[in-house]
Amino acid sequence: MTTEPVRAGADWLALREPADAAARSTRLVEELLPLLPGSGSEIRDLGSGTGSMARWLAPQLPGPQRWVLYDRDAELLPLVDADPPRSALEGTPVTVETRCGDVTRLDPSELAGASLITASALLDMMTEAELDRLVAGCARAGCPVLITLSVTGDVDLEPGDPADILFREAFNDHQRRPATEGRRLGPDAVDAAVDSFTRLGLDVTVRPSPWRLGRDQGALAQAWLAGWVEPACEQRPELEDLRPSYLGRRLAELAAGRLSVTVHHQDLLALPA
Repeated sequence: MTTEPVRAGADWLALREPADAAARSTRLVEELLPLLPGSGSEIRDLGSGTGSMARWLAPQLPGPQRWVLYDRDAELLPLVDADPPRSALEGTPVTVETRCGDVTRLDPSELAGASLITASALLDMMTEAELDRLVAGCARAGCPVLITLSVTGDVDLEPGDPADILFREAFNDHQRRPATEGRRLGPDAVDAAVDSFTRLGLDVTVRPSPWRLGRDQGALAQAWLAGWVEPACEQRPELEDLRPSYLGRRLAELAAGRLSVTVHHQDLLALPA
C-alpha cells in the first residue's frame, strides 16, 4: 500500500502560523547569526508553503537578504507573493523568489552559493530515502541548515484522559504509514535527520519548540484535536466508537478553559564542521 504526498492546505497553514512563530527556537537563531555574511545572505527555504518561515526569520537576520522559496504545491506559492517578509533586522531590503519542485530532488546548482538553508514542519512527512537526499543536498551546499517544528510524537493534554494514550499511539503509527519510497518518518524524523547530518560530518544542535495551546488558541486547538483524532481512527478503526464522546469531552473542556495541550516539536541546526 502506498499513499499520496501529504498536502497542507492554506487555511491550516494560516491558522498555525502564530503558534509556529511562538514555538520556534530563538536560541538557534542566536547561534546562527555570527555565521551569516554581513554583506547579504542568500537563503533557500525548502517546503516553504505560504512563506511563514521567511516571515518569521527574515526580520531577525541582518540584511540585505535574498530568499528563494521552494514547494511542490503550486497553489501555495502565489500566497508568498501576497504576504512576503517586508524587511530585515535593520530595515534593509528582503527580496523573495518562488520556485515549484520536489525539494528532495533539487539540482545541486539550486543550493550552490546559499548562505543558509531553512525548512519548517517538513521532515516528519518524509521517508528515509527522501530525507537522505535532502540532507545530502544541504551538506553539499556547505552552509548552515535550520529546520524547525518537526513533531516528536509526544503530546501532553492536561488534565489527562484514559483515551489520550490510545489516540496518541494510533496517530503516531499513522504518521509512519507507507509511502512511495518506504514509510514516512513521522515522529522518528528528528533522530533520523541528526544521524544523517552527522554521518556527513555536520555538527547538529537540537532544541525543543513546543506548541502550547489553550482557550486563547481555541481555533487552532480545535482544529488540531480533530486532525489528531481522525488519522488515529483511520489507523485503528476500533477507536471510532470512542471518537464522539472523547472529542465532545475534550472540546467542552477547551471551551471552558480547563484543557491545555502541549504538542512537542524539535528544531535542528546543522553546521558544517
